[in-house]
Amino acid sequence: MSQEKRAGFVTIIGRPNVGKSTLMNHLIGMKLAITSRKPQTTRKRMQTVYTSDAGQIVFLDTPGIHKAANALGEYMDRAAIKTIEEVDCVLWLVEPSTFIGAGERYIAEVLEKANVPVILVINKTDTVKNAEIPAVIDAYKDVMAFENIIPVSAKHSIGKDALLNAVFSLLPYGEPFYDEDTVTDETERNIVSELIREQALRNLSEEVPHGIAVEIDSMKEKKGMYFIDATIYCERDSHKGIVIGKGGAMLKKIGTGARIEAEKLLDCRVTLKLWVKVRKDWRNDEKQMRFFGYNKKDNQ
Repeated sequence: MSQEKRAGFVTIIGRPNVGKSTLMNHLIGMKLAITSRKPQTTRKRMQTVYTSDAGQIVFLDTPGIHKAANALGEYMDRAAIKTIEEVDCVLWLVEPSTFIGAGERYIAEVLEKANVPVILVINKTDTVKNAEIPAVIDAYKDVMAFENIIPVSAKHSIGKDALLNAVFSLLPYGEPFYDEDTVTDETERNIVSELIREQALRNLSEEVPHGIAVEIDSMKEKKGMYFIDATIYCERDSHKGIVIGKGGAMLKKIGTGARIEAEKLLDCRVTLKLWVKVRKDWRNDEKQMRFFGYNKKDNQ
């Protein structure tokens, strides 16, 4: 066992839309987790790997902890809470506000029961004046005992080194779990499906995106290009028309954005073809949830 380098698992938790995926992308230095301004963008936990001279951190990005409104929401909540039991350290992301609501207090209760070292990460510090940060720190000091409290701005790459140093200080000494070139255990196929869903989240009206799921039907590489066929599923017939748009304009917009992101990921040209189908009320149907990879047993 190495007595010089550290290695361990760290989960990133918080309420929806506090910037968990943005922070994880920022820490590992590349975009793997999708982001949008809409809550509950992340549905499954994603595992990414950061390796440096200090050792290795395996990050677990999780869905936002929230009050579930359907079976999919319950799945997401369990996925987030379950990871706390499996890690060496927790990064709890909050926004820079002195108001501590019921959602934050619920997370604090979960963390105190878990008996895992917690670093409070105050994200989005670029949205407030520097003079306001000490008051936020003081407000949270009374909520629970933290190993450290670190202000960051994932969007503007502020606080990265301080946060990584704080995390490494809490990890056990040991050998890395993955080779130094590994950045995620997710398949390219799964990441591409998420990139398509990301564009749907960013471009569609409020009532549609959360009922969207994406399935990659075919993904083949030929002569240095990827040819990808995918289906976007929605819950209602009326939503299908919205996803397609007038004259197919919306579907083309989603496809173009997803293709550009997929080309960055795969580092080659991509041809992407999209179809739209309806699976009514799939978020409350466990059989259909399993079809899309949300297996209830995974979180038990």
